[in-house]
Amino acid sequence: MNSFTYCTPTEVLFGRGSERHAAAEIRKYGGTKALVVYGGESARKSGLLDRIGRELRAENIPFQSLGGVRPNPHLDLAEKGVGLAVQSGADFILAVGGGSVIDTAKAIALGAANPGTNLWDFWEQKAAAGKALPVGVVLTIAASGSEMSNSAVLTNQATGVKRGLSVEIYRPRFAILNPELTFTLPAYQVACGVVDIMMHTLDRYFTLTEGNELTDELAEALLRVVIRNGRAALEHPGQYGPMSELMWAGSLSHNGLTGLGAVTDFATHQLGHELSAMFDVAHGASLSAVWGSWADYCFGQKPERFARYAEKVWGVSGADVRETAKKGIEKTVAYFRSLHMPTCFTDLKIGVRPEKTLRELADRCVFRGARKVGHFRELDREDCYRIYSMANH
Repeated sequence: MNSFTYCTPTEVLFGRGSERHAAAEIRKYGGTKALVVYGGESARKSGLLDRIGRELRAENIPFQSLGGVRPNPHLDLAEKGVGLAVQSGADFILAVGGGSVIDTAKAIALGAANPGTNLWDFWEQKAAAGKALPVGVVLTIAASGSEMSNSAVLTNQATGVKRGLSVEIYRPRFAILNPELTFTLPAYQVACGVVDIMMHTLDRYFTLTEGNELTDELAEALLRVVIRNGRAALEHPGQYGPMSELMWAGSLSHNGLTGLGAVTDFATHQLGHELSAMFDVAHGASLSAVWGSWADYCFGQKPERFARYAEKVWGVSGADVRETAKKGIEKTVAYFRSLHMPTCFTDLKIGVRPEKTLRELADRCVFRGARKVGHFRELDREDCYRIYSMANH
């Protein structure tokens, strides 16, 4: 096990009706004026925004609202939010939604605390992120884990570039998790969330680090729970049990717990980011579309690791280590298909792409040759091109 520092200061309020505590939580963490950030009209139509507004007024917390966050959140809306937060004197940002809303709220929190700095410069690593307004979350979808993480992803729609930024200063102060708020989600969004939760752990689990027993066992247990309850959530929508398991698993899958003591990979996320940046596809769908190709390309680096995954998570084995490893990959891809999630470019509804597009995706993934991605197997531009090619059917 490698050395690590672990601190997850986000306070979690879990259960039915927990959103009624949002205003008191803002007050507890020093907020006196809030900016409420949300996505589409579902939060308003469901009455959730009205309920939160009533609680804020009862707590004597003035607030402004900013809606319109979309999947693969855009820089321009975050910049609009920065202006609104500064103009209104907001000192607390409340995200009501899923990962895209939370990431936008984090960006606004960072920009509003540094109003003289170009917001995108933080994501381009041209400016240091030294301070941010506090952020709180009312979660409405189990997926990204952004409610407990220190990361946020933005897309610069002017350039088509998608970037992630991980800094402790905007990790949420609190996260409110009421599984009932997920009951009206479309099946596709639930399935995308299941994939995202799994991938946050799989991208940590596939590591060359040895002797990391407790973290490995935690990751394997989380994956088994998500696989079982992901299927149940789609077969029996609106049930509290499966959605409660998924919501809690999503938070734990991306707060660092399932990768402690290991050198993590995240190549699949990098490959997927370029797909969603170029084609504006859902994040979870981009991950399921390339994971099988990544796994087939990389498992030979350490087939024993994939064999352990097959045995511990899927309960399958083969005649030897390589056959067992392949069975685990096949089980995972088949599971994605059972959720009606894409496992190749045709399934992703972007069709078979010409070679020049695949080359461009690979070039973007490695920042035009400025970096390599992954640690389980370090990938250069040609490796990324080959993985995209394998998924291009």
